[in-house]
Amino acid sequence: MEEMNIKAVARTGEGVKGALSKIRAEKNIPAVVYGGHKEPVSITISLKDLEKIIKAGKNTIVSLDLPTGKEQALVKEVQYHVVSDLPIHADFQRVSLKDKMDVVVPVKLVGESADVKAYGAMVEHIMREIEVRALVSKIPHEIEVDMTPMTINTGIVAGDIKLPEGVELLTDPQAPVVHLTILKDEEPAAAAPAAAADAQPESSSTKGKKDADGNLTKNAAAPAAKDAAKK
Repeated sequence: MEEMNIKAVARTGEGVKGALSKIRAEKNIPAVVYGGHKEPVSITISLKDLEKIIKAGKNTIVSLDLPTGKEQALVKEVQYHVVSDLPIHADFQRVSLKDKMDVVVPVKLVGESADVKAYGAMVEHIMREIEVRALVSKIPHEIEVDMTPMTINTGIVAGDIKLPEGVELLTDPQAPVVHLTILKDEEPAAAAPAAAADAQPESSSTKGKKDADGNLTKNAAAPAAKDAAKK
């Protein structure tokens, strides 16, 4: 993996009011280097250099040119301003190119399944990062997953991913990474309403109880006959 050489300056005046604001006003970023069984060191790097590191991708090895000598490190965290979204602080962790390290690597989907165009299949990107172990010099920026051979209702799990040589998977091999699905057909439309004749309101002469089939009962259906018998 290619190293990125960055000029760093030892930072003084910690705790002095306005010191950090002055650093940022000069388009520099306060940072700290820690780990490697050494004491943490407060440094300053240029905003431009930090943006280059971020653009280079996750797990980029940075060679920090300090007054005490060069040190290899990885960016572990970058803090951003809540309004401007510009970097305001960075944490670097010292590393040795001869040591193995557990890191989280982004998963990048490449290619396209024929079922996406043919049937409108939807891509469910479930896991966007996986954890791996590798020599610091072998840590990848990202892991590519080829979706070309995928079909509807099939998926790729972490154990299916082809890793670069020397990179060991730490994530559960059965953890789902990406899946292809298709929307089910909509439910059939509701039954048509009853005929208009059946929906007509009952007249005063037909009001009464109805049986299970919806027919008027004898008591309700024959009031006219009873009146005729009385005459």
